[in-house]
Amino acid sequence: MADSPEDHQPALFLKYFSLVALTLQNTVLILVMRYVRTRPGDMFLASAAVICQEFLKMVTSLALVLYQEKSIKSWLKYLYDNTIDQPMDCVKVSVPSVIYVLQNNLLYVAVSNLDAATYQVTYQLKILTTAIFSVIMLKKVLSIPQWAALGVLFVGVSVVQLQPSSKVEENVAVEQRPFIGLFAVIVSCFLSGFAGVYFEKILKGTRQSIWLRNFQLGFLGIIIGVITMLFKDSTQFQEKGFFHGFDFLVWVVIGLQSFGGLMVAMVVKYADNILKGFATSAAIVLSSVASIFIFNFVLSPQFTIGAGLVMLALYVYGTYAPQPLPEKPIH
Repeated sequence: MADSPEDHQPALFLKYFSLVALTLQNTVLILVMRYVRTRPGDMFLASAAVICQEFLKMVTSLALVLYQEKSIKSWLKYLYDNTIDQPMDCVKVSVPSVIYVLQNNLLYVAVSNLDAATYQVTYQLKILTTAIFSVIMLKKVLSIPQWAALGVLFVGVSVVQLQPSSKVEENVAVEQRPFIGLFAVIVSCFLSGFAGVYFEKILKGTRQSIWLRNFQLGFLGIIIGVITMLFKDSTQFQEKGFFHGFDFLVWVVIGLQSFGGLMVAMVVKYADNILKGFATSAAIVLSSVASIFIFNFVLSPQFTIGAGLVMLALYVYGTYAPQPLPEKPIH
């Protein structure tokens, strides 16, 4: 028997709530993140921030698993049965854990060397990598208009990126190395595409909840993050300490990053990774408009045209999704 429309309403609500929340989270995150990485004063260790982000994600996920299981006894049994008792399953989750930690460190490098608009625009290349990995790994089928929408989106974000550098009047207190920032964000796009699709495959291919999977990601991410910090920032860590340069705004960035990870998990569970990418690309418009007031960003014709193409791509992709084939009657 087919599900009634009422049965689909909670899932539909979660789908669009997670997409809207992810868009807003990305908008605020890039603005605050850019500010704390370019302001004068003591600079915090990006690797330390990533570890804190993974810790917060792990604790939040543990709390949600406890809420799901209703009692501490059931909670402990659930964690034991799905982690310690299934070591190979945890090994499987370690793949995206390593990639996400590396990606998050690279994003701090990127946002430290690229202005907010360029960072947001360039990072949307992950939508194309996600689409390609989704087709290859998940056997997803995209319609011809959807492929065209991906092309239009790429052109749109590229046009935004072509705006003159003089249009951005941003005072920063650290040296800018655009080539390093560009390289970091492009590598992050490929890592994001693969890890996102791989994680989606794990979520949709097992019965474990998204909160358990995020606990596993966070726990393994802490271990990998500590190893990364000891290799990358051991001298600064020993001289200045783990929390050097941390203040309220740094904790805001950490919180937004952790919240974004949980939102991504909800999106890939109730929607899909490509739709997640389009929702994130909508943050380009919001963050660029906000940059007008925060970073003296000047709206250019290139940005206007590019943003219009992005919105067109959003509409086409959502409207022309492939329809499932009708079920054949059983004789």
